[in-house]
Amino acid sequence: MDRLRIGVIGLGWFGEIHCDAIIGTPSLELAALCTRTEDRLNELGKKYGVKKLHKDYKDMLADPDIDAVSITTMWDQHTDITIDALKAGKHVFLEKPMASTVADCEKIIAAAKGAKGILQIGHIVRFNPRYRAAKKAISEGAIGKILSLSSRRNIPAAWTPEILNKIGPIVGDAIHDTDIMLWLTGDAIVSAYAQTTDMRGLKYPDIGQTMYRFKSGATAILETVWCMPEHTPFDIDERMTVIGTEGLIHIQDTFPNLGIVTKTTGVRSPDTTYWPEFDGYRGGALREEFLYFADCALRGIQPTVSTPVDAMRALEATLAAEESARTGQVVKI
Repeated sequence: MDRLRIGVIGLGWFGEIHCDAIIGTPSLELAALCTRTEDRLNELGKKYGVKKLHKDYKDMLADPDIDAVSITTMWDQHTDITIDALKAGKHVFLEKPMASTVADCEKIIAAAKGAKGILQIGHIVRFNPRYRAAKKAISEGAIGKILSLSSRRNIPAAWTPEILNKIGPIVGDAIHDTDIMLWLTGDAIVSAYAQTTDMRGLKYPDIGQTMYRFKSGATAILETVWCMPEHTPFDIDERMTVIGTEGLIHIQDTFPNLGIVTKTTGVRSPDTTYWPEFDGYRGGALREEFLYFADCALRGIQPTVSTPVDAMRALEATLAAEESARTGQVVKI
């Protein structure tokens, strides 16, 4: 077998982006779709020419011709679907956050042990080449012992009203930087303190500011603003600085990497890193994730770039930060 026949479960905006990436991945065949919304199911079935359309994910899992699934439902729906997929012998690509509780992460990890299929968690930033270069430099000792980390991951307000009724900026986005900090340091987070700001009266606050202390004594500050002004020229303002005893690393993945100026839109800086669209499909880090997933599954080896235990640790830290924001107290982990 040189291709995996994969089905996508959950067809919101990011489920569709997954489909766009899969159709451009030579080692994957988009073979089935699943959502409870019939109109959406038919719409995307027609768009991708997919005949196997399911309103119940269990029907997809019962199909012996489906080798793998990509799960892009909301985070609080991940656990049962993932466990059922692993029990059905499917390879599983599970979007982050892994689950909504650490206990559910542990259930998923237990189900993955001894399963026929592999389990990969979609922490896409690990496939951003800038962070991979940083990881290599840190692993080679280029900056010595890590003392301090800081990050910024901010997005325009127009992206977020619907999202903020489902998930907050700390678990929703700062989890990326939390995961990367854990990966770069090889360390453990032992405490979290956070504050949030509510600007628009949605279910979750618009802004999260988080501080971590690591077991080594290193500290970190994470900024997550989900209400940048509408005239902001970029889709994401993403930066990270890592300071060590012998040097530092600065990563920037925002304007002016690419600036396009037109009469109608002014200055815009579209995504060229995570899932840029070229020739009808999505490329970038998301495609690299899927290539890696397919390669591991076809070779029968568990992924090591983004493991379930890593994903659980990142979720544990961000949940602690959200608890801190609610209580006003430092939360030990």
